Amino acid sequence: MTSDPADLTAADHLDAAREMAAANRPLLAHLLAEEAARRTADPATAAGIRAAFPNPAPTRKETD
Repeated sequence: MTSDPADLTAADHLDAAREMAAANRPLLAHLLAEEAARRTADPATAAGIRAAFPNPAPTRKETD
């Protein structure tokens, strides 16, 4: 691993997203996958990454 975050690749972010998904951290997995997709040149590959790690948008219910 590198000490400079700017040196991280799409593959590094995707690996980290998989680790977070395995650790039941879906929001972190989603954010890391978004960064991996952003760093991916091929739009179809980026779309596939985003589809594999959807936003776990929490549902919020109002209570009185």
